[in-house]
Amino acid sequence: MPLYEHVFLVRQDVTPQQVETMAEQYKGVIESNGGRVEKTESWGVKSLAYRIKKNRKAHFMMFNIDAPHAAVAEMERQMRINEDILRFLTVRVDALDPEPSVMMQKRERDERKERERRTREEDVIETEEA
Repeated sequence: MPLYEHVFLVRQDVTPQQVETMAEQYKGVIESNGGRVEKTESWGVKSLAYRIKKNRKAHFMMFNIDAPHAAVAEMERQMRINEDILRFLTVRVDALDPEPSVMMQKRERDERKERERRTREEDVIETEEA
């Protein structure tokens, strides 16, 4: 079966629980049409480069999909109907990457840098007290 990476953007005023519910709904569409979603990643709320339907931010969600074209086409059809979906993009790929995406790696790297910065600040405070 063909392999796809699919990213969709949801309005920022939708709660994270509703975004997860939408993801489960679209995952169900893929599975009911003979495919499967290999990986799901929620990238959180990010700023958009320009306004889309009066929104400056959006929830980003990514799927790695192994499904026939008909399943992906049905999911995209349902996304076009949903008013909470701002945009979506599906790209056919040769292989699915089992590792975390670049967006998730960036988040982990940022969190690690923040922890290191806090540790350095704590070390400086301890040195000053001694």
